Amino acid sequence: MADIKPYTIAVDDQHIKDLNTRLSLAKFPDELDEAGWDMGAPLADVKRLTKHWLESYDWRKAEEELNRLPHFVTDIQCDGFESLAIHFIHVRSKVKGAIPLLFLHGWPGHFQEVTKILKPLTEGGDGVNTPAFDVVAPSLPNFGFSQGTKKRGFALEQYAETVNKLMLKLGYKEYATQGGDWGCHISRALAHLYPEYCKATHLNMDAANQPEYLKNPILALQHAVTPYNKREQHGVARNRWFEEEGRGYNLEQSTKPQTLGYGLADSPVACLAWIYEKLHDWTDAYPWTDDEVCTWVSLYWFSAAGPAASVRIYYETIHNVDGRKDKIDRHRIRAWTPGVKLGFSHFPMDLTVLPSTWVRTLGDVVYEKEHDSGGHFAAWERPDDIVADVREMFGKGGGAFNVVTGATGYTS
Repeated sequence: MADIKPYTIAVDDQHIKDLNTRLSLAKFPDELDEAGWDMGAPLADVKRLTKHWLESYDWRKAEEELNRLPHFVTDIQCDGFESLAIHFIHVRSKVKGAIPLLFLHGWPGHFQEVTKILKPLTEGGDGVNTPAFDVVAPSLPNFGFSQGTKKRGFALEQYAETVNKLMLKLGYKEYATQGGDWGCHISRALAHLYPEYCKATHLNMDAANQPEYLKNPILALQHAVTPYNKREQHGVARNRWFEEEGRGYNLEQSTKPQTLGYGLADSPVACLAWIYEKLHDWTDAYPWTDDEVCTWVSLYWFSAAGPAASVRIYYETIHNVDGRKDKIDRHRIRAWTPGVKLGFSHFPMDLTVLPSTWVRTLGDVVYEKEHDSGGHFAAWERPDDIVADVREMFGKGGGAFNVVTGATGYTS
């Protein structure tokens, strides 16, 4: 289509110069002796990363590497909101029957998370034994190189509307999704709002309610009489840690995003520390390199709408309560969605680790896989696991095989 245009990442030299000036003038807080990660990002780590970002890190090299991917931009307008330029990666498989797969990131993630799974998913196998996918990976509105809205009320249904319109614009009348974090919630919104288009979702985050006897009698009984397995037992402690020690960011972003935004927009060190803490705490001992962290945070610092825009999704979702039928709030995304196949990859160091009976309250769960390691950023931490699980779910014999009309993932 004429209004879908190639896009090249090209951060202005002045923006880079401004970043370096701010990094050179950084003022750091003191730190208690033996403070440790439980008090937040350690001073030594943040100082080291700040120095690396300023003196050794090469954004132009990272930019060049990212630009090897096929980037595009197109305008999408949600009902009641201004038109936004939406950035996305789009790779069409050479396999004729490839399955359209929409990859959805969350916070503090971005489109780059798809890069480790992009090639194996699009290439597939030989067209006979391993399914292939067309992959679309947008920067969500307010994130990355997509524009941000200036109007209040841009909540889950608008994020879902945006990516659904993007898929339709690309010619995909039916598709599947893969995601965690907000990608999980947006997938759930798609299942509620657009089940005629979104036919299946593969999720790497557990977000569900405990089964109730009035709503889910069989699952409630199973939950009552079935002992937790090793993963589910570990999940009790992991969930408790997140609720008691890890949710501070969520409360601030859900209630006062504007106040937080001043620090994120003005100080690259504040932006770095705020995000780096999550990269450490939410992964399973993933060996982050300094270059990886700096690229990750740079994609927020150099984002089209600025790093403060990304956190507003929390506020808008929490306050999305006017009762209209099309509203998708925290409760509705955990309600049953008929007709959309669901799959889950469970990783032990995610933010919430729930029993299987809980996620089965969401809809027709046709695939589950438990992993011994891995955390919140599964496509980045454990790309081979995500690729294998998606292939198994949508491949021959899988619970979502042939769910997308005319797209089995195979040439024949």
